[in-house]
Amino acid sequence: MEGFSPEVALSLTTPTENFMCPLSANTYKIDFSAFKIRSMDEGAEQVLFEIRKDPADFADGEEEDDDPAARTIKYHFGPDFLKFHTIGTTLEFTVGPEPVHNFRMIERHYFKDRIMKSYDFTLPFCIPSSVNTWEVIYTLPELTAEMEAELIASPWETKSDSFYFVNNVLVMHNKAEYSYAPH
Repeated sequence: MEGFSPEVALSLTTPTENFMCPLSANTYKIDFSAFKIRSMDEGAEQVLFEIRKDPADFADGEEEDDDPAARTIKYHFGPDFLKFHTIGTTLEFTVGPEPVHNFRMIERHYFKDRIMKSYDFTLPFCIPSSVNTWEVIYTLPELTAEMEAELIASPWETKSDSFYFVNNVLVMHNKAEYSYAPH
């Protein structure tokens, strides 16, 4: 979307209704191939979620149609997730034949249409035609007992927008929904 800048992303107070760019905006051919979420709390280190793309699923350079389901993920973590203070994520991705400068990820997390937490990370450079690993550490927001109970009682009402910029131009936008209800 023309004019959708990092400043606009950082000013959002509610989740976006639509995707802010088409899949075709990813002219750098950035492709996420693996993702892992784990607890970083001392004594409670564990993998909470892990996914790896099957190599047979890699596109031959052609984008799939712009199906929202392809850019939205649902995480059902359960109530114990809310006890963690720090989590780490590892994102593995490939880059096409062009160098990627200032690859910036802005994540906005919302609950019932209000902002809960915002994260902003930048990877200065990715070599062309490379496989990269991006490790990010998140400090989770402190929750009152009332807020924790409300999150557990409201599955899928916690949402996030993840915006990916290269040199301040939006190239990717993904969404997520979260449930902390018991499994």
